[in-house]
Amino acid sequence: MLHGIRIYSSQSIWRHIFNELGATVTDVPNVLDVNFDEIMPGSPLTVTELKSLILSYTDNTKILTSLFRGNIPQLSDVQENIIVSLWRTGGMTGAELKTALGFMPGVATHPIDTAIYTLRKLCGRDFITLENGVYKLGTI
Repeated sequence: MLHGIRIYSSQSIWRHIFNELGATVTDVPNVLDVNFDEIMPGSPLTVTELKSLILSYTDNTKILTSLFRGNIPQLSDVQENIIVSLWRTGGMTGAELKTALGFMPGVATHPIDTAIYTLRKLCGRDFITLENGVYKLGTI
């Protein structure tokens, strides 16, 4: 039911439920994962309502539509995740971005560097800025 979705929760009962529903349960919150502790509902939900809540949280289309004013260019998964990560956090260092995208520490970041370079070519040099070692979304 939740296959392909990565979810973080600090509560063991929710971790067990999400595991049973087929989600990948993470041990550490990540900006690209659903952080259930942040969106946990205050009232009981049916399984269908729970799935709808989680899927609406993971829908990057809303973020991309807003940023690109409805005209979303063709983006790779890495490019999309970089944009969403920077939008959600307001800015990240290269190391933080690397970790958020699932790359291991000490591994070369050529896919990230290439994706940022391509995004700048596609959307303009000021789309992703680097200020004091922190990548941020600029203007399209």
